[in-house]
Order: sequence, then structure tokens, then C-alpha cells
Amino acid sequence: MKKKNIILLSMLVFVPISIIAQSLHLNPLIIFVTSGLAIIPLAALIANSTEEIATVIGPSLGGLLNATFGNATEMIISIVALRAGLVDVVKASLTGSIIANLLLALGLAILFGGLRFSEQSFQPAVARLNGSSLTLAVIVLFTPAAIQFTSDGLPSSTLNYFSYAASILLLIFYSLMLLFSMRTSTPTDFLGDADDPTNESNPHKVNLGLQVAVLLTCTLGLVFVSDILVESLDQAISTLGLTSLFTGVILIPLFGGFVEYITCITFATKNKMDLAVAVAIGSSLQIALFVAPILVLVGWVLGQPMNLSFNPFELVAVAMAVLITNSISNDGRSNWLEGVLLLITYTVLGTAFYFHP
Repeated sequence: MKKKNIILLSMLVFVPISIIAQSLHLNPLIIFVTSGLAIIPLAALIANSTEEIATVIGPSLGGLLNATFGNATEMIISIVALRAGLVDVVKASLTGSIIANLLLALGLAILFGGLRFSEQSFQPAVARLNGSSLTLAVIVLFTPAAIQFTSDGLPSSTLNYFSYAASILLLIFYSLMLLFSMRTSTPTDFLGDADDPTNESNPHKVNLGLQVAVLLTCTLGLVFVSDILVESLDQAISTLGLTSLFTGVILIPLFGGFVEYITCITFATKNKMDLAVAVAIGSSLQIALFVAPILVLVGWVLGQPMNLSFNPFELVAVAMAVLITNSISNDGRSNWLEGVLLLITYTVLGTAFYFHP
């Protein structure tokens, strides 16, 4: 068993620890940290079982399964927080996930890959398509702010109705993008699939029943742990003296995206930058085009209205992340200095969110 897998499996101990910490009513900060750490191995097991199942059911259904469960962690945490009425935290975590995937995950991958190989390459055509899709997401996110800025006395229901319509359109585009990717020879480039197509056929036989059981069990466990995390959120924020904006944009995405960051670095150090870029940018696309629209519609059903009107500074940060990622990825080549550039940008934005009132 790989060292990485052993470490992740050993982190499952945080699942019972977080449950015990909550039942004993320990310091909310302890509950928040232990439940956040418990999310990491559960997310890793969900990702692994999804990939194992995908190898059995074939590329088409497998691609659909990966696209659906690719950001299951962020989706579950957000739905639990949305049910608790923490709409602003949900919005912040969505923008934070997009920013972290584009700047932190991709930056780490390019840096570590560049330290081992002087220059790495990936498909510029795919990068341009992904970049254009991210630009579409930014346009949609900026539109409610533009409507508000250019209108006086606008009722909130108007933005809600716009968000419902825009969410449906984004889901249609995401479905078409998924269909398009399944019909190409390299679907992983568009879906952000963490599976490695360069490997030979799996040397082990997949136990489909076991993997389905693992997927369902870990998903249920993730719902339970996310509920503990969200319950401790307000008091933990007060204890740390942080704002809900910083917690949502910076801290929560670190728990949910940790596995993807490791995956990106692993691919990059094996000189498989195509896959590293696919995971980082593909995950951001899934958040923007699938998770966010689904949450808007789920909020409508739950009676917790959530629209696509985000904090202006969050929008500016997302636009910056998309702009600098597109400028770096368009030529299809990368080096370690570009990785540092992305990481510095993420640190600057993180610092700004820390000081933002």
C-alpha cells in the first residue's frame, strides 16, 4: 500500500474523534478542526471508489459518475450549510473552491513539477476551451452584480428568478460539455478526472459491490461529519477571531480540496501535466457550472433562497484567478516560476480576505 494511502486511511481516526468531541461538548475550535480533518480521508475514499467503479461500468457511465461525484465533498458540505441557513458561507466556500483549485492546486502542481522538470507541456487547445468555459462562469457570476448596480429599488426576488434561469442554463451547458468530452478521445482533459489513462489495464480485479458500499458509506459519513463541522462553525469563527468570509473562502475549501491538491502534485511530479491541469481546472469548472447551479435550485426547494449574487470582492478574486490562470495555460507550457506566480497570487488574495471586514 502506498504511503499516501496509509496516511489518509490513518486519518479516519478523526471521524470518531470529531463525534466524541461533539458529544462531550468540547471547545468548538477542537470540534471544527477534527471534523475538518475527518473530511479529508472520507473525500479520498469517495474519489478512489468512484474511479474504481468507473473502470468497471465503462468510459461513458464512468465519465458521468466522475463528473457527478468529482466535487461530492464540496456539494455535501454546502448543502448541509445551506440547510442551516448559512447562505453567505456557502457562497464564500464556492468561490473559495474555484480560487483554490486554480491558484493553489495548479500552482503547487506547476511548482513541484517544474522543480523536477525544467519545462512541462499540456494541450493548449484543451486549456483554451476550459479557460473559455471559466470565462462564461465569471460572466454569469458578474451579471447579478451588474443588474443590481444599474437598477434602483430592485426586489431580491428578481435576482432569485434570474439565478434560477441562469442555473438551468449553466447545467445545460455543463451537460453538453460532458457529452462533448465523452465523444472525444481524451475525456479526462475536460472532466478533470483523476484517473490515469496512461496506466496499463488495472492489475487488480475491482470488487464492484465493495466499492459501491464504500462510496455509499463514506458519502453518508461525510454528511454526518459535515453536519458537525457546520454546527461548530459560528463559535469556532468567533474563537479564532476570523470573519465568515475568510473562513468560507480560505479554510473550508482546504478541507474539501486537500485530496485534489495531492493528486495534482502527484501527476505533475510524474510529468503528466495534462492530468494535473485537468484535475485543477476541471474541478473549478464543476464547481462553477454544476455545483453552484445545483445549490441554487436546492436552496429553492429547501426554502433557503440562494442566488448568484456574490460579494463583490469574491467576484473580483475569482476574475483575477481565472485571468491569471488563462494567461499562464494558453501556451500549453509551464515552469516552476509560473507555479510560484500562482501561489503568490493566492497568498495575496488570502491575505486580503483575512483583513477584509
